[in-house]
Amino acid sequence: MRITIDKNSCIGSGQCALTAPSVFTQDDDGYSEVLPGREDGGGDPMVREAARACPVQALTVEDA
Repeated sequence: MRITIDKNSCIGSGQCALTAPSVFTQDDDGYSEVLPGREDGGGDPMVREAARACPVQALTVEDA
């Protein structure tokens, strides 16, 4: 799995971090980040749900 965050689209709603906190966090400005070492989703089944929860569809999840 490969996770991409469109930093130009992210509005910092935090839905990804709430949905899959073992994979996503928010930086000091409130924008989405993938946690270090979790770039592949870490096997978390909620990663795709986090992408769906994003109100501006800033997250892309692709199969590797």
